[in-house]
Amino acid sequence: MIIVFSLPVNSMCMAGAVEVEKIIQEMGEPYSSILGIDLKRGDPEWLKWFLAAFLYAKPIQEDSAAETYRTLVASGLTSAAAIASIDRDLLVRLLDEGGYVRYDESTADRLIAIFSTLQQQYDGKFSRLYAAATDSRDLEERIKALGKGIGPVTVSVFLRDMQAVWPRADPEPTPREKETAKALGIGDIRQYARDHRIDRVRLETALHRYSRKLRRGRCISKKKK
Repeated sequence: MIIVFSLPVNSMCMAGAVEVEKIIQEMGEPYSSILGIDLKRGDPEWLKWFLAAFLYAKPIQEDSAAETYRTLVASGLTSAAAIASIDRDLLVRLLDEGGYVRYDESTADRLIAIFSTLQQQYDGKFSRLYAAATDSRDLEERIKALGKGIGPVTVSVFLRDMQAVWPRADPEPTPREKETAKALGIGDIRQYARDHRIDRVRLETALHRYSRKLRRGRCISKKKK
């Protein structure tokens, strides 16, 4: 049974008083910034953001994903070589310590495999992966090809923030972002950002967070299929 969430455009929660600019101001701070990751510093920070984005992309509480990220970084897992060579059981324990219990073993296996591929194919550097990409779509495919567990949501979460430093990063907004945008009267997110001179990273981040607020407020109907 699949649970499908829908945001009714005419919901009272989407009253005209809702101002997009206010939502961006209150909820638009990028996740990488909140974690203290400075993407302008290059490779080491890009790798840390990918690690965080991979954790965020799974259906788990954001606080747990953030705490798990901090636990891994505090344990020295800040390079592809370190993650690729870590003992699997130790990585599982670190994931558990951070609160990533539900997906600990599968996540451990995937992280080791993904960063092993990054190390082997790109010398552990996302700068080399980016340099090898011919365009935005090729960039996304190269990221997905790093290993199992990297799907469209992971790519979108990672590249959403990377738009600030990678000109060829042009990720498709996540389904949740699109649905929230539609409910707020925003048609095309990219075009809206251009027309209103709004930072797209902050806009998409705000749409993601606002959708979570709506769900907690029970402003979203659930339909079973």
